[in-house]
Amino acid sequence: MNASSEVKTVRQLASEILFKVDTQKAYADILLDGTLRATHLSERDRALLTELTYGTLRWRAKIDARLSQKLRRPLEDTDVFIRNLLRVTVYQLFFLDKIPDYAAVNEAVELAKSQRGGKTAGFVNGVLRNLLRQKNPDEKAASTDDSVPTLATELSHPEWLVRRWITEFGLSEAVALMRANNERAPLVLRANRLKCSRDEMLARLRDGGIAATPTRLSPQGISIESGGNVENLPGFAEGLFQIQGESSQLVVYLLASLAGERILDACGAPGGKATHIAELMDDSGTVIALDNSPRGLDRIRENIARLNLQSIQVVRADTTKELTGALSAPYDRILVDAPCSGLGTLRSHPEIKWQRQEADIRRLSGLQAKILERVVGYLKPGGVLVYSTCTLAREENELVVEAFLAQHKQFELEDAARYLPQAARHMVRGGYFQALPQRDNTDGFFAARLRRVS
Repeated sequence: MNASSEVKTVRQLASEILFKVDTQKAYADILLDGTLRATHLSERDRALLTELTYGTLRWRAKIDARLSQKLRRPLEDTDVFIRNLLRVTVYQLFFLDKIPDYAAVNEAVELAKSQRGGKTAGFVNGVLRNLLRQKNPDEKAASTDDSVPTLATELSHPEWLVRRWITEFGLSEAVALMRANNERAPLVLRANRLKCSRDEMLARLRDGGIAATPTRLSPQGISIESGGNVENLPGFAEGLFQIQGESSQLVVYLLASLAGERILDACGAPGGKATHIAELMDDSGTVIALDNSPRGLDRIRENIARLNLQSIQVVRADTTKELTGALSAPYDRILVDAPCSGLGTLRSHPEIKWQRQEADIRRLSGLQAKILERVVGYLKPGGVLVYSTCTLAREENELVVEAFLAQHKQFELEDAARYLPQAARHMVRGGYFQALPQRDNTDGFFAARLRRVS
């Protein structure tokens, strides 16, 4: 197989993934992982497929603005597969430089011909060649227009989100946040302290030729540069580490669970926090991990088995409804890592910004309040409740907690800084933990530590 056909194959796979993201509102990482498992691509092509998929999603608004200038009809009316083939090709033409322009265009045209016929191939050819005629080598110069529409296009975020973040963070901070969202997210591991230290895990990775560095904020975290399969990393099969973002790791320290305690992880999938809790308790005590999704429960079980943890019980349950039987027995500590809009995770899940609407924030804040109201009755007096999300929307964060505290006078907010590792204590505002991509090089996260004082 020559280089051209290899690239063509990768472009087709990327276009198919993006087609499903568009039509099924699916998560790109799940689709990409499935594609990588099902195909036998070289490491180079695996990396290219990942780059094309995530890069096209990150810069979709800017790409669409380019394409719309060359179309006689709205881009949304274009065949979904062809629309995403055009996006992938424009991303390669204007954001990457490894493939000559003529080759990228020719490969796209051939793929369009094979998938939709000669007329569509001619359409793709015309659009792409018209774009190339106006390609400006100096076009990367920063725009001085700070209007919402211009920022939405140039920084590739929906206008409603640009407007919201300017209001909440101010213009310069909102711009920095959006720029950070368009960067590649680091792959972060959490060393399994029951099997090895972080230094030992770092040595194992480096011996295997993996570029790895300790994370700055979490004492168990390791950041690596790898475009390969996570399952092929040294120590994966032996359960020496868990994939978990750095800010997600920090949330668990707020719980400050002790060996022998009974802990409820009310929204447990995929198991990163539940397994971290068990490790910090020396696998002594009981962690009840709930989820209502069979697939989510399977992922928790897979991680438990690989990490060889004994203290976690996995149960299917809807946390918006009453817990029954043994599940309703009192807990020393409860973690509610609530379903949320995910707006703090746009580096890892860029498709979210194109799938979410402001109405989702209002809907989810109601669900979050409902879960808190349901689980609070199972917490012992003196017990600790940690509420966390991976979003940056106040309606899902501070406002949920403030409403809860107003209705539950037996609870008080505790200063999160007292429980975080020293290096992470600057990440607290008004007693709340808040991780920001542009400041901390992590996913955006929020958490509040509440104690039941009576």
